[in-house]
Amino acid sequence: MAMFCPKCGSLLKPKTEKKKKVLACSCGYTTKDLEAAEIKEKITKEEREVEVVSEDENILPETEAKCPECGNDRAYYWTQQMRAGDEPETKFLKCTKCKHIWREYG
Repeated sequence: MAMFCPKCGSLLKPKTEKKKKVLACSCGYTTKDLEAAEIKEKITKEEREVEVVSEDENILPETEAKCPECGNDRAYYWTQQMRAGDEPETKFLKCTKCKHIWREYG
């Protein structure tokens, strides 16, 4: 049994008629076969494993930059908008050796 009216194609809506539940359409069509049109829903909870990322795994891109603390010449970098939208982004750098973080202004 479809949930649509076989006469006009409109959606059938549940309605009580003579103390019985039926599916009715605005065109006048009704059906007493309510059980055939019953909607059953099963919700399953998808279990996902939590992914743990350690601090040693760094996914940031690298660039050549001299660390002001240890003198290392490689650093990870990322940019972030710190001021108004019409101002340039601030570039943050993190030393690959000593993990010191500093910033460069654009």
